This record gives sequence, C-alpha cells and structure tokens, in this order.
Amino acid sequence: MPIAIHFIIPAIFLFAGYSLDAKSELTIKEPISVQFTKDTSKNAFSKPIDLKSNDSIDMHILGKSFFTIPWVEAPAATTARDGLGPLFSANTCIHCHQKNGAGIATDKNAKITRSLVMHLSIPHGSDDLKMKNGFIPEPTYGAQLSVNGTSNTPFESSVNLTYKKIIGKYADGSTYELQNPTYKLSNLQYGPLHKDINIAPRIGLALIGLGALESIDEKEILKNEDIEDKDGNGISGKANWVYNPETNSTELGRFSWKGSAATIVQQTANAAHNDMGLSNPLFPSHNCTDAQKECKKESEGKHKFDLPQNRLNAIAYYLKTLKIPKERITQNYSKGKELFNKLNCVKCHTQKFKIANGQIIKPYSDLLLHDMGDALSDGHTMYKATAKEFRTPPLWGIGLYKKVSGNISLLHDGRARSVAEAILWHGGEAKETRELFKKLSKKDRDYLIEFVNSI
Repeated sequence: MPIAIHFIIPAIFLFAGYSLDAKSELTIKEPISVQFTKDTSKNAFSKPIDLKSNDSIDMHILGKSFFTIPWVEAPAATTARDGLGPLFSANTCIHCHQKNGAGIATDKNAKITRSLVMHLSIPHGSDDLKMKNGFIPEPTYGAQLSVNGTSNTPFESSVNLTYKKIIGKYADGSTYELQNPTYKLSNLQYGPLHKDINIAPRIGLALIGLGALESIDEKEILKNEDIEDKDGNGISGKANWVYNPETNSTELGRFSWKGSAATIVQQTANAAHNDMGLSNPLFPSHNCTDAQKECKKESEGKHKFDLPQNRLNAIAYYLKTLKIPKERITQNYSKGKELFNKLNCVKCHTQKFKIANGQIIKPYSDLLLHDMGDALSDGHTMYKATAKEFRTPPLWGIGLYKKVSGNISLLHDGRARSVAEAILWHGGEAKETRELFKKLSKKDRDYLIEFVNSI
C-alpha cells in the first residue's frame, strides 16, 4: 500500500523555504573549496565546508532543507514542497541517503529498504529514447519501478528479495559466505511486464566528495582510459559518454553506478524524477507512462515544475559544499596500502587526482567503466556501459558507511555486507585481484581491509 504522504511541516522550515528561495536565483561568487573533516561519528558525511558569504550559507541551508524535508502530494498548504508523485519510491532524499550516506539494501531486521530500487529496461526500442536515457524503458512501467503512489494513483508493484548462500574457501582453508540475491516482483498494478524485461537493482551511493569529483579536469580522467588494454595489464578502463539535458550535448559521465550522469545537477534531477516523481527542467514530464491513466491525469499540476531550476540548483549546491572525511591512519595502514598496490586494486581504484584549483584529492576511483564479470552483471546497459560494466565507486569514507547509514551494503545492489565480500564478488578485469586476495594469509587480508576502511 502507498505510504502516508500528508505531513505537518514545522513553520520554521516553511519560513526558511520561502524566505530563502529567492537566494537560489543568485549566482554564488564564492569559489567552492574542497575541505576535509576528522569527524568519524554518524554525522561524518554531513559537515558543511566553511562558507564565508551570507548568500553561500543561505544557499547551503536552502538546499539542505529541500534534501531533508518530506515532499507532499499536491495540492497542499505548502507550495514549496508539494508535487510528490503521483508515482514514487520515497518522499525525501534522506530515505535513500541517510545522513548523506550510502543506501542499504536491507536494514538490521533484514527488511528491504526504499534505497533499493529496480531499474527496468528492454533490449530494443526508440533510438530517441535510447539516446536520452541510455537505455529503453519498459513500456508500461517506465524506467524505474515505483513502490508507492499518491491518493488516486495505484503503486506499480511490490519487490521481494531473497538470498542464496554461497560458501567458499580461502587458500588457508578458512571459509567465507556470500549471499546471491534474487528479486521477484508481485502485485503488478498495471498488467504484465514486457516479455523481454530486464530488472536491475540499485542502491544509492554515498554523497561525499561530489563537488571534488566534478572539479577533476576531463583530460585527467581520460588519461587512465585504456579500452584496448594496450599496456597488457588486464585492465581496460572506459569512459562513459552520456546525454546531458542541461546542455543538450554528450558529455563525460562521472556519477552513478554506470557513470550515466555528467553533473551533480543532472544526477540530482534524475533522482528527484525517478525516486520522488518530481518534475523539473531536466525531466519536465512526470514519470507516468501512457498506460498509467490515473497517473497521467493526476500529474497535471498547477505548477510548471515540482522542482524548479533554482531549487534544483540549491540541492546540488548543498551536496557540493560538504566536507570529505580524512583518511584515518591506523596502526597497519602502511602494510595494508602496500598490499592494495601489490594486488593491483589501485589500477581501478586510482588513488589521487589534482583538481582545478590545484588541490589533491584521494577518491580511490578512476571514474571509468570496468568489466566486473558475469556474477555481477545486471543485464542493464547505459549508453556505452555494457551489462557487466560499472564505474569504479570512490572508496573514501567507506569505513564509516555502517555508522552513518545504520548498516552496510556494498556493490551496486548491496549484496556485499563487508569489504571482504565485495572483493570476493569481483570478476572480469578484477578476477586476478580476487584470486590473489583469496591466497593471502588471514593477517594480510585483515591488513588490506583495515587500509580500505581507513580511506
């Protein structure tokens, strides 16, 4: 059943939304710097950089308010935050990114969360749709499954998740357990799915360092591209080139699991549209298909956009102005780092970049696509990303994921419950690294994992 969608919003936040909304029309002249925090608490991903001007502070606060306060069904008393749905998965950004952290597939009680969403696609269709989306959405249910609907619009489906245990052994004889997910959709409200449907699960990525990643010069990223593996090291990073509706042009993809978004604004707009049903200048239509009559009728609101450009910009500005957790230099940091390099993890998880203002950042990602093998293939292509290819996720802050999000889910579908499990799922270009990891002694495995968790 749809979740409750009528909320009483504190007057102070309504006042902030209205009184500061005009500020988001401003061009913020203060340059955004990359700053780091030593905080290791559950709020480690929520620390704002030191902003100097009142306009910049106001913009950050405004963006945070639209990120954290629930959206409601229109019409409502608050015109600043109405327009939820008609089809949606969550009614606020923090449902998928608690305290700006990574999403989790299941909570501590093994219950599926709203952070786990299902991307839907079919193999063939309109060239125009493929150019703009990077794939062909399912004709009846669209690009992403919505598990909730507003008052007069039925939700699309329920998602059922089960895991099959896989038991394996390290070279020293000790055992490990992996969990292989299976997804089943039930309660389909709009009829059967397309016969060639592909269902690709996704959890949200941690929202730290986005501004820094956007600041990397394109040429610096492309230096690591080696599509034909000319150096013969078995690693063939590939850039994803995607359509950006902001500029109506093809640009380098930097964000999301498949590198399918070129900018923070684009990624924010896409999430607002698919996760909360919010129309915006980049995705002007609601996420209703022609087959969903109730949704189409209800989506005809009085506002041109649920999320206008100024508010979209404010959310993106908030995300750009968050501090990045500093590395925690632990007792065995050096030993773990040496193993990280020896096992060639660093070939994809590139340690550092110099950004536009000369600062050095250490995301431990090359932001390129890599073949991760058959076991992790999700059947979903995105622009130049094949079903088996994923963008290398940054590792900074990974040791704080559980504390920030309340649980830990790694890889694109959250199947891995630890760094060790994530490594053991690696295949394709990373198969050799996985096998080398399995041959390590327990002490060395612990050193490597300690290092990764300190990044």
